[in-house]
Amino acid sequence: MRFLIVRTEIRSAADTDIAAAWSGGIRLRDETTAPEPRRQVVHAEDRDAALLLARALACVGAVRAGRHRVKVLPVEEHDPGDPYRWGGS
Repeated sequence: MRFLIVRTEIRSAADTDIAAAWSGGIRLRDETTAPEPRRQVVHAEDRDAALLLARALACVGAVRAGRHRVKVLPVEEHDPGDPYRWGGS
């Protein structure tokens, strides 16, 4: 399985937005509708390589300072025999 390693900027949220999301039971951040801005994207062919690259990206100063985050996302292979499956869902 292939993996995508992404370094993104963390969006700041106002205290009022956090309180409204908490009291309303809704998500503050929804990556499917409004993903965080990407700063760097790397591909890996297996899990061990993906985790090694993620650890390397986690050493970046902005990640250590809490302004960026590192995400490791599995990328499923497309099955050409299944016409109803696309985009990893």
